[in-house]
Amino acid sequence: MKYEGINGEYFEVIDITNKNCYILKAARPSELSLLWFQSDNNQIKIDALAHSFNTHDIVCLTEFNKIEVVEVKKLRLLRFNRAFFCIADHDSKVGCKGILYYGAANLPILYPTEKDIDILGTVWKMLCIEMESKDSLQFEMLQMMLKRILILCTRVYRNQINFQVLENGNVDIIRDFNFLVEKHFRDKHNVAEYADLLNKAPKTLSNLFKKIGEKTPLQFIQDRLMLESRRLLRYTDKDISQIGYELGFNDVQSFSRFFKKQEGASPLEFRNLK
Repeated sequence: MKYEGINGEYFEVIDITNKNCYILKAARPSELSLLWFQSDNNQIKIDALAHSFNTHDIVCLTEFNKIEVVEVKKLRLLRFNRAFFCIADHDSKVGCKGILYYGAANLPILYPTEKDIDILGTVWKMLCIEMESKDSLQFEMLQMMLKRILILCTRVYRNQINFQVLENGNVDIIRDFNFLVEKHFRDKHNVAEYADLLNKAPKTLSNLFKKIGEKTPLQFIQDRLMLESRRLLRYTDKDISQIGYELGFNDVQSFSRFFKKQEGASPLEFRNLK
């Protein structure tokens, strides 16, 4: 089921099985996706890393995630573009920027409770009913359904990663940090540079991440660099030196040392594992 607007907006809901799982690899510009698995033992590689998803697991993806389907049995796919709903412009309405989407190297995998599943199931049924409507209010109604789903998923993930120990203002600092890393990881590799953008001390950021038991801010930056390194090595034919320069390293030796320290293999060894 698909909604398409006159200004390039689109929003669609698709039941995915092994027969049409190729759809998962067809990401378009500015597209965001949500996958809600309806069976156990789904095997998918995302950005060259293997993942296994079971019934009611949820994962949120952007256009930049690279998908390799190994085995898919049954899932629900929801996807939309920026013209339909821009989470950056409307973050105050859903609060998912830097958590569900554009959260640096974090792949947000959600594990909803039974109560969460009941609520999501009800909203999903309402969404599917609204997809059949063809009147002047459909766009607003579909946006409303999407916002409810994003809010519910944001709540699930916030509880999952222990955000409740932080005050709301501090949660926003972490979200903003994640989003800034996503924007600037190629040219800003130090925590101090992001602390300056946030008008915070580096120690403040470190303390906030420590409270929720997360990786350090520096690990977030390095993980984002590694994510992009793997993507470029696995899915492009660019020279290793060119990849290093694109990611802000002064020379190929610096990039190779960084990559091997994080991955345990050199960039060339990783590329040859194809």
